[in-house]
Amino acid sequence: MNAAQAKNLSVFFSKGKEVTWALCGINFVLPLGGSLALIGESGSGKTTLLRTLLGLVAPSEGEALLFDTDLSSAEAAKRRSVRRRCGYIAQDPYGSLPPTLSVEDAVAEVWQLVHGSTEEAKEKATSLLEELNIEREMFKSSLRNGLSGGQRQRVAIARALVLEPELLLADEPTSMQDASTRWDVLEVLKRRIKRGMALLFVTHDLLLAKVITERGLVLFQGNPCEEGPSKAIIENPMHPYTEALASALPRLGKPLKAAVRRRGAPKKEGGCPFLPFCPKSFDKCVTSPPFEDISLGRKVACWHFL
Repeated sequence: MNAAQAKNLSVFFSKGKEVTWALCGINFVLPLGGSLALIGESGSGKTTLLRTLLGLVAPSEGEALLFDTDLSSAEAAKRRSVRRRCGYIAQDPYGSLPPTLSVEDAVAEVWQLVHGSTEEAKEKATSLLEELNIEREMFKSSLRNGLSGGQRQRVAIARALVLEPELLLADEPTSMQDASTRWDVLEVLKRRIKRGMALLFVTHDLLLAKVITERGLVLFQGNPCEEGPSKAIIENPMHPYTEALASALPRLGKPLKAAVRRRGAPKKEGGCPFLPFCPKSFDKCVTSPPFEDISLGRKVACWHFL
């Protein structure tokens, strides 16, 4: 059994005659104990993919599976039992946390709802909050005010981990952390991966993907561009879009560059989706490249390699 899987998954949203494709033909397999980064800029479909796996968005084509179950069509009892095996860190820690609870109660609530033990719930909450470097004097603070964005994000992480999930779906879980607390969060996640937890990690940061995950899947406007070992993708990017993301990473002595130089409107249908922005395009790029294996463990959707 796999923790998560997408099989030729596509999602589109329609408004009148206008159709917006959020995901186009996504395929991946995340085994139990594995880790996969979903990499791309805002608007690349990463959050939609997580929501589709959780059954919050219905697939338009293909399948999105958690523990071999399509939650969008499963019965309510089955959805609850599968979701209970998962932790989910939403991108917005302001909207995803209960504002009327204290820090400690927000984490303990999750355990108490499932197991019913108030004392054990408090112990679990205390242990996790301390592991995530939330000061004890903050435990009784209301989530309505008094916490920074980074602190709220760590509380959200604690809520997602308190039931010791088999799979964690993490949507930009370190985006509000400073350098020191970001490392603390990554270490917390690494320890759980070593204990067998699977991780699906959404990020726009290639360096984070390299540090925390074994494999990476790069998305551009909902389309798969490149997949392979995270380290190989960052150190030897193949798709021009991945190269653009890598070139935008800050380096000493070099000016920052935008990830993608806009050269026109994106194509709505047909051809390589990156064609309007690609500095390496040639005649064949007006037809859509397949997403295929090019070497051991590497896939890319680019005619330069096919």
